[in-house]
Amino acid sequence: MSAVPLASDAANAAIDWLAGQRGAMESALATLVDIDSNSHDKPGTDRVAQAMQSWLVAEGIDAEHHAALADGDVLLARLPGARPAEAPVVLMGHRDTVFPTGSVAQRPWRVEGERGYGPGVSDMKSGLVLQCFVLMALRRLPPLPFPVLGLFTADEEIGSQHGRVAIEAHARGARAAFNAEPGRVSGNLVTERKGGANFAIAVTGRAAHAGMNHADGASAIETLARKIQALHALTDYATGVTTNVGLISGGMSTNTVAPSAQAKLDVRFCTLAQREALFAHIQEVVAQPGVQGTHATVTQTSEFLPLEPRWSHDLMQRYQASAAQLGFGVAGEFTGGCSDAGFTASLGIPTLCGVGPVGAKAHTEAEYCCLDTLVPRAQALVGTILGLAAPLA
Repeated sequence: MSAVPLASDAANAAIDWLAGQRGAMESALATLVDIDSNSHDKPGTDRVAQAMQSWLVAEGIDAEHHAALADGDVLLARLPGARPAEAPVVLMGHRDTVFPTGSVAQRPWRVEGERGYGPGVSDMKSGLVLQCFVLMALRRLPPLPFPVLGLFTADEEIGSQHGRVAIEAHARGARAAFNAEPGRVSGNLVTERKGGANFAIAVTGRAAHAGMNHADGASAIETLARKIQALHALTDYATGVTTNVGLISGGMSTNTVAPSAQAKLDVRFCTLAQREALFAHIQEVVAQPGVQGTHATVTQTSEFLPLEPRWSHDLMQRYQASAAQLGFGVAGEFTGGCSDAGFTASLGIPTLCGVGPVGAKAHTEAEYCCLDTLVPRAQALVGTILGLAAPLA
């Protein structure tokens, strides 16, 4: 496999420009962190989009915020390249965080040494900043032979219901996708992720007095309990498939045979083939007869698809070559967590995840970003993108 070396004039120009952007990147990150942008905080996720759009437009980059009335919209940025009809490279990220509105007032952006802190600093506002500066760096170069598309969604933390539609619409047929979820605390990228899905299970039964006419009832809770055992039996640690009923509810009172019961099921899988088999087994378990007089249904409520390593292997090699030219080593890593990278990989698009700055403790008050990785990770990604002018092996 041959990649365009970082020693090329174009790569040098972009990397030299990024070398002087540490302060600007930190300032941009502070701006984004100090915006509350919970997935359901529509004004907040809009403000993040507007800030990013203003930076990009100021650099001469086309950027359009496809605002929607409901949660989950898209900021699209585009460098057309010399041949705009060619398959693009896609730079991905999500603007939402898990933190409730008001978190910024309690713990705004702060810097301690080489670490930046604040709500969503690592997952994934630092990644959004990196992607913007990568676009800015590429804008300063002669046009690439293909377009580069920035695709920034707003509902990843709640399942990407709208984000998935946008990703599949805009990224389909792309030559590569880079998702700027945080780099692992080890410094590694993510080359393999599990897919996952959530299901809601509902059971109806027949109420009866638990003392006077117990036999007239049909316990929805008993049926649900049996099904939970069968669902948990689908877990197979050897293959990476897991099932977990994490929430249950039901019944009317302790002295009433339960007329209803509900459960929420989380499942994880490593491949699309596992997904198909697992989903079929779930349907079979729920369809099996339970206590006479009860009936169970299952509804899928969300899903992320897996990032299988076959879709990240070649891009990882290219990224490693770019990183080596810059003086740092990096490896690929597996995680059981899900991300939007699975949607592009499942379309057959070479995909690399975790290309954002290194960070840790996401979804906690201790979340941080390693600020000294802002520039080198952006430089390595630029080098990797420039190398895509050579065919993938």
